[in-house]
Amino acid sequence: MNAEAKVSRYSPEFDQPVRGDTITADRYISRDWMALEMKNLWPKVWHLGGVLADIEDAGDIIRHNFAKESVIMVRQEDGSVRAFYNSCPHRGNRLILGEATSVPAITCGYHGWKYDLDGTLIGVQDPEDFADGNPCGRVHLTELRCDIWGPFVFWCMDDDVPPLLDWLSPYPERLAGYGLENWVRVLNVSADCEFNWKIIRDNFNESYHLPTIHPELATFINDGLPSTLFEMYPSGHNAMWMVGHQATTRKDYASGDVPAPLDDVARAWGIDPAAYQGRTDEIRQAVIEAKRSLGPERGYANYADMTDQQLVDYFHCTMFPNLTLTMSPEQCQILRTEPHPTDPEKCVFQHWCLYPPVPGMKEVETPIGPLPLRHDALKRHSTYGDGVSVGYVADQDLSIGTSQQQGLNSRGFKGCLLPLQEKRVQRFHELLNDMVLGRPA
Repeated sequence: MNAEAKVSRYSPEFDQPVRGDTITADRYISRDWMALEMKNLWPKVWHLGGVLADIEDAGDIIRHNFAKESVIMVRQEDGSVRAFYNSCPHRGNRLILGEATSVPAITCGYHGWKYDLDGTLIGVQDPEDFADGNPCGRVHLTELRCDIWGPFVFWCMDDDVPPLLDWLSPYPERLAGYGLENWVRVLNVSADCEFNWKIIRDNFNESYHLPTIHPELATFINDGLPSTLFEMYPSGHNAMWMVGHQATTRKDYASGDVPAPLDDVARAWGIDPAAYQGRTDEIRQAVIEAKRSLGPERGYANYADMTDQQLVDYFHCTMFPNLTLTMSPEQCQILRTEPHPTDPEKCVFQHWCLYPPVPGMKEVETPIGPLPLRHDALKRHSTYGDGVSVGYVADQDLSIGTSQQQGLNSRGFKGCLLPLQEKRVQRFHELLNDMVLGRPA
């Protein structure tokens, strides 16, 4: 890749140089690379631990298992949330075994050591049998940094990482108009996968695959390069604005009938698709005007704070290193891959979908079909390939994972050869080189 290349589709305000480091196979298959990630990468970033809806009352706890680590987030009596390593200071036993619970105190199932919600030891067997005296009040669970953004709870292992809102920059400001704070997580699915976590990260760092892997999106998302805006931020995150409610310009959809499902979207907002025959690209502006007019009476209170672009387009936010948030006006998708505890050629894929709480709305359309508009209406874990969907488009993304992992093991693979539109993939790996290796590859 030409590190000096400047392409118009990259935002002149949010662009970053790349060096052209070779993206080698070892980062996908090597246990040594995996060990360096565990040491130099994962402690240095904020991790999405869960949603506030799971910890509304004092004593509510959610657990997040990440590789070999486990973290619990605990709602405190004063309403704050604190995070602790899920390990008893006595002899290391995990304290919370389920994904969520509610307790008056945190109790170890091995020897019954009991901790207050703030992590302070408040009860042990035989307190008089300790050489230094009763340990209660002097021993504490090991605490991690914990913070909140919107409906999400994050944790971080390192004190030197910038505060959460700074680390997330510029997303808290750029996404403020959507009003995510009270959105409801309806879909919560995950799957064990037979490929390295970075394979899907590469996939979410480019749109080059849309015409081949997601051809059905072409009739309502314009993936044409001249209309797609790529952004790369100093924070290491990047984004992609894709024009929505408009068919791709890679083919001529504009001169015919309004294609499905764009025609049904138009009808849903009181627009007659037949009136736009031969000028289907004008549907997008008509939907903006209809949403401005009809949105408030239909209960979409968040529309008032959204830009015209946010009302109809798709904002694909990739947060370094392993979290993607895709925003549309009525849906927030969280897409994440996390490493397997021991095998670099496996990972866990997670897919959440959140929706705004619209008065009177009982059901929403999700990537796996209609579901009730309530917290975790569908929650399940599966193994990719067992026939259980994690979402139609997500299934397509995962479908390339195993075959790519196999191909990366070939002696014939000499390193990635990227077009300019995959500059975000290049930068992702150069950031990894800097953090994981401490140097360019």
